[in-house]
Amino acid sequence: MRAVIQRVSHASVRIDEKECAAIGSGLLVLLGIEENDQEEDIQWLSAKIANLRIFQDESGLMNRALHETAGDILLISQFTLFASTKKGNRPSFLRSAKPVTASPLYEKMIAQLEKDSGQKIQTGRFGADMQVSLCNDGPVTIMIDSKNKE
Repeated sequence: MRAVIQRVSHASVRIDEKECAAIGSGLLVLLGIEENDQEEDIQWLSAKIANLRIFQDESGLMNRALHETAGDILLISQFTLFASTKKGNRPSFLRSAKPVTASPLYEKMIAQLEKDSGQKIQTGRFGADMQVSLCNDGPVTIMIDSKNKE
């Protein structure tokens, strides 16, 4: 599992020209699911996201986690995070999980993030053509891969 996490002042997602989810200050998480991802990837990545200390404290240092800021999470599935451009210029998505595998894992990630963060997670719609808008705060963008654990 791979996540691109952006600290945002606000973010939203539109489907068919209608806003379906929006948050104020918090985290926009783009989530890629790989064919061999398992339950332990969900648990590890969710805990990492929920406890990631990338919000400023009173000294201006990134020492606060989301739960210390009353921030929200917007989670968007994004199969393109496992794109390979090794051969040619057209990306290959062979490593990305097929919808039959990815959709249940995405739903489990939503549930696990809700448990770990103690709040309802805002989402897009799995497999939909979405337009995501955001204002990256900082900018702060972190990439995490559950297989690399870094």
